[in-house]
Amino acid sequence: MPGDYVATDVWGLLSEHRLDPFLKVADGDREAALDLYAWSSRTAAVSFEVVGHLEVLLRNALDRELRTHFDEISTGIPWFLMPVPDGADLSVAVETVRMRLRPMNRESRHQIVAGLSFGFWSGLLGRKYEQLWRDCLHRAFPNSSGQRKQLASAVEGVRKFRNRLAHHDSLLNVDVPFEIRRVLEVAGYIDQSAAKWLQQVSTAMDQYAQRPIAVADTAVVAAKDAWPLYQRSYAYVCQPGRFFRPVDRLAFYVDSRIQVDIPRIQHRRDNVDWSEGSADRLRASADPIDRKVARVIDESRPEGWTEGIYQVFLLTRPGDPVHRQLVDPLPHNGIGRGSAFTQRQRYVSLHALETAATTTDL
Repeated sequence: MPGDYVATDVWGLLSEHRLDPFLKVADGDREAALDLYAWSSRTAAVSFEVVGHLEVLLRNALDRELRTHFDEISTGIPWFLMPVPDGADLSVAVETVRMRLRPMNRESRHQIVAGLSFGFWSGLLGRKYEQLWRDCLHRAFPNSSGQRKQLASAVEGVRKFRNRLAHHDSLLNVDVPFEIRRVLEVAGYIDQSAAKWLQQVSTAMDQYAQRPIAVADTAVVAAKDAWPLYQRSYAYVCQPGRFFRPVDRLAFYVDSRIQVDIPRIQHRRDNVDWSEGSADRLRASADPIDRKVARVIDESRPEGWTEGIYQVFLLTRPGDPVHRQLVDPLPHNGIGRGSAFTQRQRYVSLHALETAATTTDL
């Protein structure tokens, strides 16, 4: 009968090592840990679906532009069988696929293109193929900024997420909403209608919302420089590629206390070019998120933020219905060097922040 099982037996078959992270979140309850494990697997499955749709969109868009650039119609030779500058690695990958398909009599152009990995297509966007990007590949992404590096970074992020899903890794500490948004973002670079379709058919966020055990939902960040910027622009800016667990909110630790504002994260964007040119392009965009990021770049300058590449969190402000504020700043009683509540970031629950008297209660 459904549900008629012994958790201990299942536990041994799945392995202690694999399930240990879930057990820690479930406070030692094996039944609850198995529920959380099943949730992670289901979330991975529906996430893999939307990533798979993007993979097809990506390879078809790149293949289309390469086919045109190498004039396949006139030559009758597929582009991947022609000399590509610095394309030795590409040739090896193509030959590997052909050798696999040949014994099955499936060595058609279509099957070869379909058999090339996500890594193959993301690799075409690397620095090594800058000239190919300028010649033709940029046309596969008419709605992007046109900057290869920015596009390549986004696609590489999707590739890493895809590999994590494919290897059945735990999603406990993966910011799935951020990853799904990045998938939709890349799809939008290719075609806006395709991105809207993906968003409509995907059930990843619905499944993600069904997590059976809640965890710390707020990241408390050390924010000596970031706190004044938040007060000015309602955003948090930090170094690119910095890892964050999936959280709903940020809290700011400044001057040995956690500030009263606990804003909700509205949008997260990595690898943002912090230059006047980038701000101008974003400001002219039809996307309201782009325009908000442009405003943050503009308003950061009086705070001393220099050009470079950054990660940006757009946050709520006081008065927003989902914004939260503590009654008073939460003091930290640590004394001496290295005793700060956090040097980087630390994870807590909003409930704990709202009920604590000092950081000792967290």
